[in-house]
Amino acid sequence: MNVKTICLAILHEGDATGYEIRKLSTEGEYAYFVEASFGSIYPALARLEEEGLVRSHVQQQAGRPAKKIYSITDAGRAAFRDSLFEDLGDDVYRSAFLLFARFAPELPADLVETRLRERLAKQDDAIRKLKDLQEEHQSPQDRWVISYGISCIQVARDYLAAHMHELIALAQPVAEAEAAE
Repeated sequence: MNVKTICLAILHEGDATGYEIRKLSTEGEYAYFVEASFGSIYPALARLEEEGLVRSHVQQQAGRPAKKIYSITDAGRAAFRDSLFEDLGDDVYRSAFLLFARFAPELPADLVETRLRERLAKQDDAIRKLKDLQEEHQSPQDRWVISYGISCIQVARDYLAAHMHELIALAQPVAEAEAAE
């Protein structure tokens, strides 16, 4: 799946401005599916419009700049549905945290422990946010997807909580780390 597909998915739910699409795909509920940067949304929308998969109209606003609102066309709905039949490919997982963990033996133990505790707090926060999101959604498919996300984060959190002492033990004792500086 790509940025064009995520734009079609969002518009499948209803009309939206480019800003709303960007917000949903980079920080909102669609950010969990495909990585879509700020700079990729507007070119994707332009290509979709050229291809006749979306259309737009300008809406004037009192005392504010006009906004461009996008709508999915029937051809766009068909293209989106067809894209769901394509090979999904592998999930992409990148983690600055795992890079940090990989080099824990180079770092002082107190820093490693601090980062691990920060990571646990972030995972707890992510689980809390997803549970809040789950309460807002009534469709069974949305609740299923959100439950899956909660489960994935919970498993990672449980592993980290149970095994963080192992990574801390690999790190340098504070006295040695200070001497190395």
